Amino acid sequence: MPTPNFRQAVASDADRCFQIETSAYEGDEAATREKIATRIEQYPQGFLVMELAGQVIGFINSGCAYEVVLADEAFKELVGHDAQAPEVVIMSVAIDPALQGQGHSALMMRRFVEQMRGLGKNNIHLMCKQRHVGLYERLGYRYVRPSASDHGGMAWHEMVMALC
Repeated sequence: MPTPNFRQAVASDADRCFQIETSAYEGDEAATREKIATRIEQYPQGFLVMELAGQVIGFINSGCAYEVVLADEAFKELVGHDAQAPEVVIMSVAIDPALQGQGHSALMMRRFVEQMRGLGKNNIHLMCKQRHVGLYERLGYRYVRPSASDHGGMAWHEMVMALC
């Protein structure tokens, strides 16, 4: 199996990331192409792309805040984002569905955690569906509570990982 390459996203990745996002997430929960492009433009340090054989196969994108409210829909457009803030909020973790179940998301998440530690961040926050709670717990996240968010008409669960 080829060794994956990790890098920050660039503007030209927006179309491929949008393609993966819409195939990996259900219905209204997928970010629009415009939101993805905005996230790349405004916080490339928090937008990690995973490539295999030169092809983008997945990504994680995030923003930073001083106070985290995971149910805040405006934050998904980086309203209130501050790259210097110590709290990281993951907005998407997506792997091309054709390559899911092969350990790519765990590998990508470990790399993302290292990157955020290197930037001196305090915690990483995320929301996930019930079926992913166990995966994130195995990766070192702690379950916080059911989320007040009904993003995409789905039930979400809040999780956090301390980095320091």
